[in-house]
Amino acid sequence: MTDLLELAEHESPRGSLDHCVKCTICETACPVSNVTPLFPGPKYAGPQAERYRVGGEPSVDASVDYCSGCGICTQVCPQGVKIAELNARARDALKRDRGVPVRDRIITRPTALGRLGTPAAGLANFALGLRPARIAAEKLLGVHRDAPMPRFAGRRFSRWARGRTSPATGRRAVYFHGCGTEYYEPETGEQVVAVLEHNGFEVVVPSQDCCGLPLQSSGLFDDARRTVLRLARALDGALGGDPDTVIVGNATSCTLMLKREAREILGLEDDPVLKRVSERVYDICELLLELHDRGELRTDFQPVHETVAYHAPCQQQGHFIGKPALELLALVPGLEVRELTARCCGIAGTYGLKAEKYEIAMAVGRELFGQIEGSGAGSVACDSETCRWQITHGTGRPSAHPIEYLHRAYGL
Repeated sequence: MTDLLELAEHESPRGSLDHCVKCTICETACPVSNVTPLFPGPKYAGPQAERYRVGGEPSVDASVDYCSGCGICTQVCPQGVKIAELNARARDALKRDRGVPVRDRIITRPTALGRLGTPAAGLANFALGLRPARIAAEKLLGVHRDAPMPRFAGRRFSRWARGRTSPATGRRAVYFHGCGTEYYEPETGEQVVAVLEHNGFEVVVPSQDCCGLPLQSSGLFDDARRTVLRLARALDGALGGDPDTVIVGNATSCTLMLKREAREILGLEDDPVLKRVSERVYDICELLLELHDRGELRTDFQPVHETVAYHAPCQQQGHFIGKPALELLALVPGLEVRELTARCCGIAGTYGLKAEKYEIAMAVGRELFGQIEGSGAGSVACDSETCRWQITHGTGRPSAHPIEYLHRAYGL
């Protein structure tokens, strides 16, 4: 079994499909097929249907578009079959055959939306709060009227970063902040920088763009390839040839895109720059826990007397690093953390924004919402910004990146 799993790990998604033994573990774990008949399940849409897919011919089944891309099926497969990756490639073929809705071409470009909305944040946020405007957006574009929409911050994180100099310490970290931090949650980026500097890092923030994950998730592979390669070259340039410099991100789905998804799903395994970048990428909590394990993390934490629930999003679990945020939060005196066991919040990036998928996303998230309600926690910690927006939408409770609690405990 071990030899088989090691072999599957290094195979392409299509090369791994013959390891499927139809055990249906992925079917049991799939959050989408368990709430809707529109998606028959990862085994059917993945390795089973893949055997009937022929290059250059129309897709054998349109149901694959209802796969949310959460990646849970790949995580739980005991045979190492890359089910979610097979589904993603099948969606790309489907979109090439049937076309991509205008909506998907718009909502998958967060950089363009952020640059348009930030200068007029007040007006944009007001419009997004108007019921008639949301109904019109649903009818014209297919974005559900009740879907969780983030509020523009009215300022960009990168402009704050350009206005300051991180102290030189001899240990450097290149910060990959992502679109969510750039346009909607710049304060989270400021907290990441402060925590890294507190732990002895000189933080470098290069000019950067989207990772391409929204494009990939909607089947726009060609655009996704251009986008992620552009980002990889920007981050690689900031490394400056220093073999000890790391790349750190706080958007766990975006760091996973750089770590492996772009290479496995978009067929970019042989791009040398992306490979070099992927090997240097850390999730922020992953890096901090590694420092702690080496005895290098500063633990001068002040008490934070609060009860917080913690949800590890699907993409974070796809890093296969455990739950580092949970271990870090346990170091904070007075902080009571209640781990949630629900697999998925349902949003899956832009999946839950789409009119035909919103109710599915909410049904998927219902278990998580119920656990949060029953936890007695006043707030929720979660590593992914889109999941945080979904959690607040589904429960009414405030949510924050785990780094916010560490930032508070450090007294920064």
